[in-house]
Amino acid sequence: MAKASETKTVTVEQIGSPIRRPGDQRATLVGLGLNKRHRRSTLQDTPAVRGMIAKVQHLVRVVADE
Repeated sequence: MAKASETKTVTVEQIGSPIRRPGDQRATLVGLGLNKRHRRSTLQDTPAVRGMIAKVQHLVRVVADE
């Protein structure tokens, strides 16, 4: 099990609008902590988060992997 100091994070920025997108994509953005363009959210780098990023890859960009 990784220690808290070894936890990797990923920072994502929303670059696209959820207007006229399916509801599940909008919900995925909310799950990532994003709701407006150009906002950033820092999350733990887990397979679940990576899957969410992949689902809305046309609406977000990865700013930093740490």
